[in-house]
Amino acid sequence: MSVLPLVFTSGWASGINAYAVVLLLGVFGATGLADEVPASLQRTDVLVVAGVLFLCEAVADKIPYVDSVWDSVHTVIRPVAGAVVGALLAGQSGSLSDLAAGAIGGSTALASHAVKAGTRMAVNTSPEPFSNIALSTAEDLGVAGIVTFAVFHPTAAAVIAAVLLAAGLAVLVFLWTRIRRFLRRRARGREEKRLAAGARAAAGPPG
Repeated sequence: MSVLPLVFTSGWASGINAYAVVLLLGVFGATGLADEVPASLQRTDVLVVAGVLFLCEAVADKIPYVDSVWDSVHTVIRPVAGAVVGALLAGQSGSLSDLAAGAIGGSTALASHAVKAGTRMAVNTSPEPFSNIALSTAEDLGVAGIVTFAVFHPTAAAVIAAVLLAAGLAVLVFLWTRIRRFLRRRARGREEKRLAAGARAAAGPPG
């Protein structure tokens, strides 16, 4: 399939920022810069919704702990978006090749989402917010650059995306200790809040 490199790259990018992928591909298709983009991604309503959600993600993704909540919500959304975009890029006939493209886009998106979500958990173990802002900005620029590059040079972009995905998975394994520490701290915080609420309820109203 000649469109497979673009499917793989869009899947990788969807795992990081699915709304940016839909927005960029739609704009490229609507302006005539890319012939592979299906008409459904070029619709005005799709572009408007993707643009609004992209702005929401651009803000939420740069706030410590809020970014992890946002990632949790998008654990299903990003892989589904990667699968849908992959299937649309391959065609809309429901053939085996379309389903395969959807599977590739979805699984790649799931892998890159796991890297992003896990990395954010590790970054959130740091008390300062600047690392979140820097990492989120780098992700936004990386997605924009890779998707744009993929439109014109899909095979080279797919190779870059594969290298970035492999490197990200390696970093995720390395950071797993910090991630577990973050999860334990968050669970401990929830337990402390629950106990405090129970103590206030048992004490009853003052006076």
